[in-house]
Amino acid sequence: MEMTELDAVAVSKGPGSYTGLRIGVSTAKGLCYALDKPLIAVNTLLVMANEVNQQNHSQALLCPMIDARRMEVYTALYDGELNELEKTSAKILEENSFDETLNQKQVLFFGNGADKFMALKNGEANAVFIDNITPSAWSVGLLANQAFLKGDFEDVAYFEPFYLKDFVATKPKKVL
Repeated sequence: MEMTELDAVAVSKGPGSYTGLRIGVSTAKGLCYALDKPLIAVNTLLVMANEVNQQNHSQALLCPMIDARRMEVYTALYDGELNELEKTSAKILEENSFDETLNQKQVLFFGNGADKFMALKNGEANAVFIDNITPSAWSVGLLANQAFLKGDFEDVAYFEPFYLKDFVATKPKKVL
């Protein structure tokens, strides 16, 4: 397939690592400019939820978590129809995090930030933890196709990644 045969370019817009988002979005925007194609951006947490939802026969709630250092994660909460129940946010995990939701319904926790939460909720009946879930190009493609059919495109000139938090530069530690 030739690049000129593409109908659009899709990218995972974040949240996630600053460097990864900058590189991915810059590449996607460059391709869109060069090929005069529309840009489709998909929330990274929704991508992960879509991936897990393919096997979610229990209709449990979906809670993707991306590690944001220390005890903080980027997270959101979705139902089995991928409707957003809790908006994407940076959340500091504590013992009582998600207690109200877990008292009512089973929740699937996954992503590289879920391990932190598993240590706090080990043994909680409604908390189910799934290993090895990362955002996949396959899931980005499925969601991007839906957006394409709706004509849901980004403004290539002004689109920026969804960083969620401001970048904080630090000085590197001295090497002895």
